[in-house]
Amino acid sequence: MIYRSAMTRPIKRILVTGAAGKVGSHFIAHILQSDQDVRIRALCHNRILEPTERLEVVRGSISDRAAVHAAMQGITHVMHCATCKETPDDVMDVTVKGLFWLLEECRNSTAFKQIILIGGDAALGHFFYPHPVPITEQQKHSAYPGCYALSKVLEEVMLEQYFIQYDLSGCCLRAPWIMEKDDFKYSLSFGEDVFGGPRWRDLVGAKRADEYVKSGAVPLMLDPKGKPVQRNFVHVSDLVEAIVVSLDHPKTHQQTFNICMDEPVDYQRVADYLNQTRGLPTVEIETPFWSTWLDNTKAKFLLGWRPAFDLKRLIEEAWTYQRSEADPRRVWYPG
Repeated sequence: MIYRSAMTRPIKRILVTGAAGKVGSHFIAHILQSDQDVRIRALCHNRILEPTERLEVVRGSISDRAAVHAAMQGITHVMHCATCKETPDDVMDVTVKGLFWLLEECRNSTAFKQIILIGGDAALGHFFYPHPVPITEQQKHSAYPGCYALSKVLEEVMLEQYFIQYDLSGCCLRAPWIMEKDDFKYSLSFGEDVFGGPRWRDLVGAKRADEYVKSGAVPLMLDPKGKPVQRNFVHVSDLVEAIVVSLDHPKTHQQTFNICMDEPVDYQRVADYLNQTRGLPTVEIETPFWSTWLDNTKAKFLLGWRPAFDLKRLIEEAWTYQRSEADPRRVWYPG
């Protein structure tokens, strides 16, 4: 009998785009700490990572075909996180042209095995449209106004067409709003330091907002019918775990998966919990937004993945997180 040592196992060589972002950086850290049979090549543009023995860093824009071609040499797997927010001058070059160059390199590579696209619930309208039933992977695309949501639709459609045209191997992990550290706490701030939207102080006015900041009040978002909104979130560690599970998993082949908490965050439950545990007052705020329930059953059934974060853990970790001086709060994009 011949025994194969660990040294003979094939080495994965993963290209990570958007490598310095929230998801990319956490994924890279996880892999470098846990899997010795993986080498990472980080494609960085505006922000640069420090290279290590198993982390190669290359600089260039994903919209540059030559840069993508060079970055893809010898790559077996692609983890595509690079994206733009509401930046019309850049969004199509990065999210559409960039993905096109990546997919062209994938289909023409002899080393390539799998691409994982990190999608978003913006492609389904997020909380901009009423969704009377849970949102599954069969929900049709419905971008809300703006270029970011449109770009997320185009990404998913392009990937799907490459599956059809060239039988490419890959999957889309569709995530809602991605949280880490104290992000969730600051998503409920009435101050200028609010993370993401809505910008609560714009809805109540600066004077009232400043009073709410002093009292520690939290917003209770209401839909157009006056009901508390339910909104989808995922913690970055749960998303990274889904990515790791998806690498070379046979049931990910050409599939899309909703990767999110088991239940959406109910703003009424958030308000009640923070009042009971910390005595924080609540401010009801009428908004044009609607509840959505992103269904993660497919990922749990086919992949065996489970989110570790529920509402209580999301709140507790955000409110108890202590930042060091070496870890200043930075918002690279508005949520």
